[in-house]
Amino acid sequence: MSEPTPDSAAEAPPAVRVPPARPGRSYDRSIVEGPLPAAIWKLAWPTMFTNILGGLQGMVDHVMVGHYVGFRGNAAIGVSTQVFIVVVAFIMSLFTGMSVLVARFVGANDPLNADRAVYQAFLTAIALSLGIMAPLGYFLSPALLDFVNAAPGVQAEALPYLRIMFVYSLGMLLFYMLGGALRSAGDARTPMVLGVAMTLGNIVLNVIFIRGFGPIPGYGTMGAAIGTVIACGLVGAYGVWRLWHGGWVVSFPREMGYRPDWAIIRELFRFGLPTGIQGIAMNVGGVLMLKFIGSLAASAAAQAAYAVSYTQLFAFITWTAVGLMGAAAAVAGQNLGAGHPERVREGVRIAARYAGMGAGVIGLTFLFIPRTLLGVFGMDDPVAVDIGVQLLRVLSVSGIFIATALAYTGGLQGTGDTRGPLYISIISQIVLPLGICFTIQQLGTLESIHIWIAILVGHMARSTLSMLRFGQGKWREIEVRVG
Repeated sequence: MSEPTPDSAAEAPPAVRVPPARPGRSYDRSIVEGPLPAAIWKLAWPTMFTNILGGLQGMVDHVMVGHYVGFRGNAAIGVSTQVFIVVVAFIMSLFTGMSVLVARFVGANDPLNADRAVYQAFLTAIALSLGIMAPLGYFLSPALLDFVNAAPGVQAEALPYLRIMFVYSLGMLLFYMLGGALRSAGDARTPMVLGVAMTLGNIVLNVIFIRGFGPIPGYGTMGAAIGTVIACGLVGAYGVWRLWHGGWVVSFPREMGYRPDWAIIRELFRFGLPTGIQGIAMNVGGVLMLKFIGSLAASAAAQAAYAVSYTQLFAFITWTAVGLMGAAAAVAGQNLGAGHPERVREGVRIAARYAGMGAGVIGLTFLFIPRTLLGVFGMDDPVAVDIGVQLLRVLSVSGIFIATALAYTGGLQGTGDTRGPLYISIISQIVLPLGICFTIQQLGTLESIHIWIAILVGHMARSTLSMLRFGQGKWREIEVRVG
């Protein structure tokens, strides 16, 4: 590209004045200079611990609801969570774009632009959450529950839960924004501390609001949503206060005001929007899968088994793998920003090995003690238990593939290749599994085992395609343009 002439420079719009970054901060350069296994583990284990603890919190919700409401309450939380994630995935995509920018800038030792990215993601998320997601989610909740074929008893429990999650979701979004920004900058311990505080507060509040305490009545399934949004809101508010006042590895730039920085926002959407569409596609696939589950003869029992086995117990595999996915993304983004592409490749491979081994260990418990695990959730309906055992045995194998896929997805997204995972997700999470279920339904009788096998096929395809995409190395050529 040629240098601008004096005349063309005079015609260009004035550059955005960016205040200087706050002094006294330094980045952890071991991510781009030190041993990769140590860097991966240092970033991964706090996130893995936080996610497992968060999984335990979700289990507490299901256990209490299962005992005080029954398996329809478990199904209501499972269905509501699937629907909620579909809608929230778009806003969450901003944080993926933010993480790409932060990791690149931190790798290049550029704190000024790293802070710009965090601040603009914060402003955009608030606008989208309060202006779009909250009102639309409230009014569309009944139609969304109808769409997934939730049984009438499940819908009665799910509707107030889902509406509360939509209207008061900002605290949860801010928590995820904080975690993504700090981890991408190399600090995984602070999000762990925030996650522990939020989870403990959530457990206490859910105990109070689900079963009641003193003058506070028990709200059953709805109480789980009340406790969650309060805990997330408190932690999110504290995190924003700290970003304003400094002290963390990222912060809000001083004196920047509330004006949008379109150069940054454009890059947030350029990198983040494919991830948002990917998240929507994956979760639309999940919602459509719920529709197939709802068409089974024992639909309520199958939905309860799916809610406990897949959305709760399988979360121990996915959330552990997500920790390694985040580590792979941070290592890949920072090393690409620092000009070390070979460290990107090796770091992602290390994360994938760790993820596969962890999933294999957890899968052994699904294989050998499935009834014990289901019993923890108060699931004693014979039909629901049999279906749950069947699903867990399939997931004991499926987890290895999805964990590996997530690690490679992190590597791709961390470097800015967010379109590749989008295409892979459409094939593996929608076309293949839903195509299998539709074909069997048209040619014969669809049973629960057919749905579980379709999920396994999708996970196998996602793992294979993710490894092939990363191996192509197109991520080396991706540039960040923020002016």
